[in-house]
Amino acid sequence: MPFVLRPYLRVPLPCSVTFDAGPFLTLPLASFSGLWSLITLLFLSMAPAYAEWVAVEEDYLLPGLQTVYVDPDTIRRERNLVTLWQLIDFKTMQGNRSPTRFLSTKTHKEFDCAGKRVRLLEFTEFSRRMGTGKAANGYVDKNNWVPVEPDSINQTLWEVACGKESSRSHTQPST
Repeated sequence: MPFVLRPYLRVPLPCSVTFDAGPFLTLPLASFSGLWSLITLLFLSMAPAYAEWVAVEEDYLLPGLQTVYVDPDTIRRERNLVTLWQLIDFKTMQGNRSPTRFLSTKTHKEFDCAGKRVRLLEFTEFSRRMGTGKAANGYVDKNNWVPVEPDSINQTLWEVACGKESSRSHTQPST
């Protein structure tokens, strides 16, 4: 069966089509702009939140190849014991085998301020910088306290952890 293509000419025809916007157009401008502000805020809050890492030591062990950070918001004190999170960000890939290679580590440490000792609570290696990428948790013996060695990264972290409370006590007025 043969068919024929015929041009179709569209001609605008006058008609009375109406659209009832209802209460939408009667909203006050403040409510309308508030709605868009809320939508914008919700959209922007979907981005990942990163901790505020503060550099405390550069070039420890590997000059020019790493930076050690602390998240001050994670410092928790209970009498003489203080915990904090540390991040070591390496400039080059670490580890000697492909599945265990990493560019950064996050470490949860506990410091005994009176005894000047430290223990590792947990650590995680990350395949990308600044604690991002694929994570691999490591084994930790939480009962193993070690002394804080002078001129070590643990000495710097001990000063940050244990000095936070003492600096706060110096700001209190004397009676």
